[in-house]
Amino acid sequence: MQATTPLSANSAATAPRTAQPVAARGRLITDAPTRMFHWLFALSFVGAYLTAEGERWRMLHVTLGYTMAGLLAFRVLYGLFGPRQAGLGLLWRKLGSAPAWLKSLRTAGSLTAVNWRQGQNLLMALAVVALLVMVLPLTLSGYATFNEWGVFPGEDWLAELHEFFGEAMLFVVLGHLALIGGLSVLRRKNQAAPMLTGRVDGPGPSLVPHNRRWLAALLLLAVLAYGAWEWQQSPKGLVPANAWSQVPGGEASGGDDD
Repeated sequence: MQATTPLSANSAATAPRTAQPVAARGRLITDAPTRMFHWLFALSFVGAYLTAEGERWRMLHVTLGYTMAGLLAFRVLYGLFGPRQAGLGLLWRKLGSAPAWLKSLRTAGSLTAVNWRQGQNLLMALAVVALLVMVLPLTLSGYATFNEWGVFPGEDWLAELHEFFGEAMLFVVLGHLALIGGLSVLRRKNQAAPMLTGRVDGPGPSLVPHNRRWLAALLLLAVLAYGAWEWQQSPKGLVPANAWSQVPGGEASGGDDD
């Protein structure tokens, strides 16, 4: 009888390996155009608020204000004709549940019986809707102030109205950030992460079948192109020539100020 030969170490090494499970990246819940809008909108408001004082930064302030108005128009159109998960109807439906939730506060027998998560989501939706709604009076009052509509000597009510909406919007922005920070602590999860990565951890299907990175890239290019166009149209550009000389550590201006 012929003896059987034992399997060698090399044959064991060449045996097919079992595929290792790949760590899931999480579920995609926010598409790229929505995230791009969010960050461009936030940067435009911060820049416009910081350049609100003084004539030297006026054109940059105006350009950022018009950028916010254009971004609002994009968000409304994308919410109406875009995918369902980006629809503005989701926000309105959340706000529509507010009366029922407020009624549950009165009928609940104890604090533990209240659906606090729904209340948190209502506050978040309210802050987002408030930010979008306030852009219109903010930009309109700014446009009227810039073009001096209805302004008479000694009157600056348009400027005061514009400043009022700017401060009100800052208040809502700070409340929005505080709410995100508070929810991140309560839920022990970074609530701002979906606006960075578009994903959340956990099993289940993604809510976004198409990420549409191309549309996010087009939105960014449109904003940059508009800023470049305004820069070319402005006789002195959008940033004062001696702006960096006013920054600590910046190079001193070689000539006298105008």
